Amino acid sequence: MFLSRDETILVSACLLGVNCRYNGMTKKDDRVIEWLRGKRFVPVCPESLTGLPVPREPADYDAGDGTGVKTGKARILSRDGIDWTKEFLRGATEVVKIARLVGATRAVLKERSPSCGVHQIYVRGQLVPGKGLLTALLEQEGIKVISEPELLGK
Repeated sequence: MFLSRDETILVSACLLGVNCRYNGMTKKDDRVIEWLRGKRFVPVCPESLTGLPVPREPADYDAGDGTGVKTGKARILSRDGIDWTKEFLRGATEVVKIARLVGATRAVLKERSPSCGVHQIYVRGQLVPGKGLLTALLEQEGIKVISEPELLGK
């Protein structure tokens, strides 16, 4: 079972209808919202905690993934080539602090995001297998992370 009754779950805020994506839009998913009914959850958006504006240029990895950022082997760059690694790390670290404060044990995150991707991210514009930075940090904390397609059985 992914979630017991008394657990707190982190959820990508964009899946809940918050306009926090790089383009100022949302990825609201009513099926995720319905699944959350009656559960304790905390909406989070690491990219909103970066200090970068919304909207802004999209970002992806120059190589590797979120695990590589932790070890200094990957960077997160804007489409224009600006290094946003430090900002994305700041946002993801803030979400980890939130997870600790609320005692989160699970997370449902937006697939393909440079922060929240669980199994897929973009490297130089190409969709590849990999973890987003927040996913890597949450898993390091022992938090079970799944993507919204996994939750919905897609």
